[in-house]
Amino acid sequence: MASGNALLVARQLAFSYGAQPVFAGVDLDIAPREIVCLIGASGCGKSTLLRLLAGLAEPAAGSVAVNGDSGPKRAAHASVVFQSPALLPWLSVADNVGFGLDFACRPREGKAQRAARVDRALDQVGLAGHARARPSALSGGMAQRVALARALARDPEIIYLDEPFSALDAITRESMQDLLLELAHRRRSAALLVTHDIDEALRIGDRVLLLARPDPASPARIVGEWQPGGRAPRQHRSSALNAMREEILYSLSDPAPAWFPTL
Repeated sequence: MASGNALLVARQLAFSYGAQPVFAGVDLDIAPREIVCLIGASGCGKSTLLRLLAGLAEPAAGSVAVNGDSGPKRAAHASVVFQSPALLPWLSVADNVGFGLDFACRPREGKAQRAARVDRALDQVGLAGHARARPSALSGGMAQRVALARALARDPEIIYLDEPFSALDAITRESMQDLLLELAHRRRSAALLVTHDIDEALRIGDRVLLLARPDPASPARIVGEWQPGGRAPRQHRSSALNAMREEILYSLSDPAPAWFPTL
């Protein structure tokens, strides 16, 4: 758990679908510029937790604050990137990136200021020459870059990403991971990345958290935390990362073995 000057502070978060608990007792801190990767088995509540943190759903219990703001106001500090780019096919790339910048919840800006935001975001993701293109003309990797540019145009303090690179080929996926690292460090934005890919988490994460049910009858909670160390992006084949990968795999198969400390 990050200490001291945490940007995001979540305490004792819980969520249920009706009478069925999904997770409970989740505490999480994320520091500025920190990239935290959240892993876990399918159905354990990773995406639901991300939506709660982003303000897209409300918890059954607990609190979330971003830069000291709780409740709906915390959404102003954040952007979300989903697995699907979710681009509007009838809008140009530039209009997709700028979509929502003129909503009432946003600070008032003139048209020229919004256009400058869009141009800057497209330049940062390497798509400055595609502003007038339609989504149908883009590759999968380019479409995901547009989705990332749309998130960056809001100048977020934290970006929530829900498996945004999972459908990309290996080379494009690494390219997008490198881009996320570069942008997070350059803009001082924090990031929470939900992923099923342990190698991805170990390659770019400052911390890797495991969300799992300690036993089948219990709600999920964070049961493991790892700090890969060193400068990201990291080499996949180092002996230290291989050992950590094996430990994470073991913990995924048995979330609460006798030797594993509870958090």
